[in-house]
Amino acid sequence: MLSASSKPVVEATLPVVGAHLDAITGVFYRTMLEENPELTNLFSRSAQATGEQRGALAGAVAAFAAHLIGAGPDAAVFDHIVERIAQRHCALGIRPEQYTMVGRYLLGAVGTVLGDAVTPQIAAAWDEVYWLFAARLIGREARLYAEAGVDGTDPWRDYLVVNRVAEADDTVSLLLAPLNGEPAPSFQPGQYVTVAVDLPDGSRQLRQYSLSQAATGGTLRITVRRVRGRAGAPDGLISGFLHDRVEAGDKLRISQPYGDLVLRPGDGPLLLVSAGVGITPMAAILDHVSRVAPAREVVAVHADRSADRHPLRADMAVNGARLRSFTSQIWYEDGAGRIDVDAIPVHPEAEVYLCGPVPFMQQVRAGLHRRGIPDERIRYEVFGSEQWRSEPSRNEQ
Repeated sequence: MLSASSKPVVEATLPVVGAHLDAITGVFYRTMLEENPELTNLFSRSAQATGEQRGALAGAVAAFAAHLIGAGPDAAVFDHIVERIAQRHCALGIRPEQYTMVGRYLLGAVGTVLGDAVTPQIAAAWDEVYWLFAARLIGREARLYAEAGVDGTDPWRDYLVVNRVAEADDTVSLLLAPLNGEPAPSFQPGQYVTVAVDLPDGSRQLRQYSLSQAATGGTLRITVRRVRGRAGAPDGLISGFLHDRVEAGDKLRISQPYGDLVLRPGDGPLLLVSAGVGITPMAAILDHVSRVAPAREVVAVHADRSADRHPLRADMAVNGARLRSFTSQIWYEDGAGRIDVDAIPVHPEAEVYLCGPVPFMQQVRAGLHRRGIPDERIRYEVFGSEQWRSEPSRNEQ
């Protein structure tokens, strides 16, 4: 909780800070990376080019400040936000000492943008906001590192690419085995790993990819769609590298699995809805259910541009065939058109999992609400740094 002296200051200044949040985070982000270029490894170059990363930070800061003064997400919702951010940070290898540097640059950016309006009292109140947020994240990240057997200073393990499979146009799967005969880590279906790629120019970039099959104990599998730049945005640097340069026999550095879009315990009906490469966590969930709960009722719905762009279709069919009750529904833009949520067979007690572009998930979620499925039974994953900022309730990446 905020101290009694800081709460009214934050309440009074949040509208002003919120109105200038994009400018504040822009200054923060640019200054920190210019003075600490090694941190550019943590952020997608395409996200930097488009400003996507600044939008993510702005959403998190605003949400937490509003939460603290009772004008934003409630405790349960913000616990979900903190969990998602902490999982992502652990996958990137974020360390506790980095929070000190981030706080210094962030508060410096507030002063730069707002100038003399930032009195010592205002600066102290927002410093308190930041460190309350940081303390929650540091504590949760320490527990996640301990559970994963990672000390936080070197979160990477070396893996051998044992197979490469073309899944669809612009999409490949890489089957990965730990070196030195070590077992692959266990994970929950729906989680992801970070791939650390050393590029030819000597830089390192990190990207996160969902694991696309259930835990087998021997290998991990990621499925990568090549990102092609549109509207002036650059092509995906790491997806292009993995497509063009990585073959069976090569080595990659991989994090432990993380992520909170995991299959909840239970035996009730499931609805899995995906678009594009968002099918990857759904493939892992379906694989897992077909192995451990074949009596469970599952409906899998996928949307894509065309049949030749549809990845993991054979996997979904094979795993679905193991189930007592399985329904598959596919929507192609060049065929039946965009997805019609009203045409999806929805069990009234279904647990729903979504993954795909944000507008797609917003459309599906709104349609499911109309059909009586409440928020607490709809879970989702967002690729990249984009915030689901237009949603009024539990939606944060």
